[in-house]
Amino acid sequence: MLVVRKGDDRGAADFGWLRSRHSFSFGSYYDPQHMGVSTLRVINDDWVAPSGGFDTHGHRDMEIISVVLAGVIEHQDTMGHQHRLQPGDVQVMSAGTGVQHSEYNASAQEPLQFLQIWIEPDTHGLKPSYAQQHFGEAKGQTLLASRDARDGSLPIHQDADIYQLVLDAGEHSIPLSEGRTCYLHLYQGELSITGPSNNAETLTGGDAVTITNEGHLDLQIKQPGVKALLFDLP
Repeated sequence: MLVVRKGDDRGAADFGWLRSRHSFSFGSYYDPQHMGVSTLRVINDDWVAPSGGFDTHGHRDMEIISVVLAGVIEHQDTMGHQHRLQPGDVQVMSAGTGVQHSEYNASAQEPLQFLQIWIEPDTHGLKPSYAQQHFGEAKGQTLLASRDARDGSLPIHQDADIYQLVLDAGEHSIPLSEGRTCYLHLYQGELSITGPSNNAETLTGGDAVTITNEGHLDLQIKQPGVKALLFDLP
């Protein structure tokens, strides 16, 4: 079964220094029909103005993943990490028993865009941890994060896999794990997805689809440069 969520239907926030679209209920946006999918709790598409950013704030018992799309993040936390993240970088912060951090746009001229993702951990009260890695934009399917950190991916404390898809024009059939819930978030380009009744649905940047009880995902792409995240969830 495929359930499409159009990007324009997401929650929205605009604070001047920050514009954000919320795929699931977050902050002042509340929709009981969109509280998350499986253990995936947050996908925020954030645009941060030059020199703007999130002052020091706290998290606990959450796996927080940041995927930089454009610009540079300046990150600092109470674990002693101070890093810059470029486009193609992915950061995982396991908040565990509690961590405080800040995130700023490192540029005074250029905007910053990144995806902020929260996944509920399978264990609470863990020691906080941090990791980041540059993945770039390799064509095909790249594993960004997983519980066992396989294939060079970053570790998260949940039975979940996060893949980056960078796809050229043509037809693509992506195998899906049996008995799992999958969520595809398209952040660039346009594609058509074929459902179980052979009906095609067109997705554009910001659109998403929840996939259950499907053995594979059939995508048709007319123009190259399609980029998406695919979540394989319990």
